[in-house]
Amino acid sequence: MLDMRSSCEHCAKALPMESEEALICSYECTFCAECAAGPLQQRCPNCQGELLRRPRRVPKDPED
Repeated sequence: MLDMRSSCEHCAKALPMESEEALICSYECTFCAECAAGPLQQRCPNCQGELLRRPRRVPKDPED
């Protein structure tokens, strides 16, 4: 299962599981869109892999 980290590893911005701003590499390192586009230049600083939009998880309906 995908590890949904809750904040940017570069600036610590909150990235909840439904965030459209989260980007990840193939190792699931997580960054916000602003850091990815700016200082990171769409590359993970840990593995140099490309950063892509993280899939979102919809919170479970409490009635399910």
